[in-house]
Amino acid sequence: MPELRYNVITHDWVILATERAKRPEEFARKKDQKVLPAYVPTCPFCPGNEKMTPPETYVVSDTTLRQSSGSATGWRVRVTPNKFAALAYEGKRDRCIQGVRRTVSGVGIHEVIVETPDHSNTTARRSDREMEILIQTYLNRFKAASADPRVEQVTLFKNHGEAAGTSLEHPHSQLIGTPVITSQIRDRLIHSLRHFDEFGECIFCHVMDLEGQEGTRVVLESEKFLCFTQFAALTPFSMMIIPRRHMACFAEINDAEVADLSKILRRTLAKLSLGLGDPDYNYAFRTAPLEYTGVKYYHWYVSIIPRLTKMAGFELGSGMFINVSLPEENAAFLRGILVE
Repeated sequence: MPELRYNVITHDWVILATERAKRPEEFARKKDQKVLPAYVPTCPFCPGNEKMTPPETYVVSDTTLRQSSGSATGWRVRVTPNKFAALAYEGKRDRCIQGVRRTVSGVGIHEVIVETPDHSNTTARRSDREMEILIQTYLNRFKAASADPRVEQVTLFKNHGEAAGTSLEHPHSQLIGTPVITSQIRDRLIHSLRHFDEFGECIFCHVMDLEGQEGTRVVLESEKFLCFTQFAALTPFSMMIIPRRHMACFAEINDAEVADLSKILRRTLAKLSLGLGDPDYNYAFRTAPLEYTGVKYYHWYVSIIPRLTKMAGFELGSGMFINVSLPEENAAFLRGILVE
């Protein structure tokens, strides 16, 4: 019989359609595994093509970590303004209210983080050190964007594959700093505060402790992070990686945690790639804005969402999700995928 589960993190109801549930291995993509070259002459993110993008705002070279106003050579990670930015870099943040209509000037930050000079170097194939450099870049850019007085919320995310929304193959992530805090983040902050006021605990810490104790939905664990599929996962194989130490904002992470997150994120994505045939996916850092640093009721995490199914009319019309897989089976399947 189908079962409805409530997700206490996202505050969504999920229908686990057990009668039509697929086995985990049935989600593996049946596609020709395309072998990518290390360099593509027409790719704006490949070394030597730096003039095809705006000048970088930040670059990691082999020997230094520096900000730059001109093109760099020998770089390992390169950050540049998005050529087709969703928000304008110049201008003031102005708010206008006319009756029920509200507008805010579309100023903010939209950056592309080119993760590697190698066009073919996907996350699953990367070394721990390469991933550590990337996570440290995320942290530095998050702090820099959060320091802009026009920016209220900073979102770090990666789109991998066409179904996830990417238009360029070269491995890259994005950062967008918006002049407002979205209702999704506001609602989660409010729900989390309400839970803390009622029970005197962080709901995220409580869920993490439960999942760690039960173990049936744990995919990977390390000294400082836990990766698991949620009890009421909204979609097949969706996971969260959460720090064991309570932190509301990503900016609170320390160097040891950066190194540990780099390893567990890479290994999780490698398990997805090996087990499901390199599926398209998104990941995003779900973090409170910088001004909430230190609060006891919220807890940042990384959300990983493989694009294995499509949202249809019922989900759009009801706001309820149908998951045709069992989180416990998905976690067991991924635990069995061995990666270095």
